[in-house]
Amino acid sequence: MTLYVLDLVGVAVFAVSGALAAGRQRMDLFGVMVVATATAIGGGTIRDVVLGRQPLFWVADANYLYVILSAALLTMLYARLVRPPGVSLFVADAFGLGLFTYIGAEAASEAGAAPPVVVLMGVVTGVAGGILRDVLCNVVPLVLRREVYATAAIAGGVAYVVLDRLGAGDLALVLITAGLTTGLRLAAIRLDLNIPPVTPKEDGSTTRNPGD
Repeated sequence: MTLYVLDLVGVAVFAVSGALAAGRQRMDLFGVMVVATATAIGGGTIRDVVLGRQPLFWVADANYLYVILSAALLTMLYARLVRPPGVSLFVADAFGLGLFTYIGAEAASEAGAAPPVVVLMGVVTGVAGGILRDVLCNVVPLVLRREVYATAAIAGGVAYVVLDRLGAGDLALVLITAGLTTGLRLAAIRLDLNIPPVTPKEDGSTTRNPGD
């Protein structure tokens, strides 16, 4: 039951981030719903397909779609009345990232996956929805920028694996995995932390003009 509630909360939070992103692009109601839905269930759908879980979680339980619809509509109404802070999209996304990283890792662990797969499923569940959101909104996905984004999800997934091997309880797994992921992402936003780019070393040669 706890995992189910957290999953619904994560879906709601990511639906909010999707609705905010679509609103910034001045999409109509249909566009907002499409972006909110893709953001909320995109990562979980990929996770379930990879792990062979059938039927997909939102097909088996329509409550997920009701939550997405409600969260998106409430977000639009709120945005009509009060201008959301500029950082609201990133904060909502950070909390969704933390919750979904835990949920993805937990789902893979319950399926008996190896530790690297557990980490990967945590990352995929956490970041794939955001990638779909950004692509639909015609912006460069956060995961492809120099943002501490996927890195935060990886840290959370590794923490989950370590704690699970140490026999940590469910509460500790949730709080530390989701808290670490969200905390790292929020710290990166607040402190403007970036991942250093990987660039090839210059060979020192220069191009000369034919007449030189």
